[in-house]
Amino acid sequence: MSAQEVDGGTDTLNRLSIVIPARDEEGCIASTVEHLHVELRLQGIAHEIIVVDDGSTDRTNAIVTDLVRTIPELRVVANTDLHGFGRAIIAGLNAMTGDAVVIMMADESDDCRDVVRYWETLKDGHDCVFGSRFMKGGGVIDYPWFKLVLNRVANAFVRVLFGIKLNDTTNAFKAYRRTVIDGCRPLISPHFNITVEIPLKAIVRGYNWTVIPITWRNRRTGVAKLKINEMGSRYFFIVAYVWLEKYFSKGDYFRKETSETPL
Repeated sequence: MSAQEVDGGTDTLNRLSIVIPARDEEGCIASTVEHLHVELRLQGIAHEIIVVDDGSTDRTNAIVTDLVRTIPELRVVANTDLHGFGRAIIAGLNAMTGDAVVIMMADESDDCRDVVRYWETLKDGHDCVFGSRFMKGGGVIDYPWFKLVLNRVANAFVRVLFGIKLNDTTNAFKAYRRTVIDGCRPLISPHFNITVEIPLKAIVRGYNWTVIPITWRNRRTGVAKLKINEMGSRYFFIVAYVWLEKYFSKGDYFRKETSETPL
């Protein structure tokens, strides 16, 4: 057991929220929601699924609105303000009512069975559960080679800069107790850089975390929304922002609550 895995959260977890940002995902959003709902229902996990429509111009909103009729656990939130992946996630987090949350992609790249494993690991007492596609037991399918190289370089940089063992920080698919999300506010990333803001803030602010292997499959429909040429400086800004907090904030943002029952 590592130093990050002690003093776990003791709050009872009864209900899981899943936040799915979606923009122009008419080809896959229905199957993403339906497969997730079936898996969680089979496992007896009380849940809500929040799809955040981030300004879709296709039938995404109509499809998920129609699904509400057969999936009462589904909620549709419209991000009517400025659009962006990070802003959509923040809108979903603001709307969640569960005790914990999993952030999940709309394009079927994330395995709904891993959502169940996230929930079970959170219930073991962890504050955060981070998935890694690049550890024993994890894997990727049809990952574009250029993005894979950039991913490995960026994650190696973060590992060295923060002195952590997590090797897949940039992956959005992660799980958090509600107390972690509240403790990481304000969230300021408008775009995909939120994928590093939340986990790095959670680590720097003293929440315990663990890593489990997950699998990832490249989307089979639609177009990827991440534009690498637009995101480099935004990722760097957030990484630098949290690094400055780690070394210069004098612990002002460190979690205040302490656990009386270590794992």
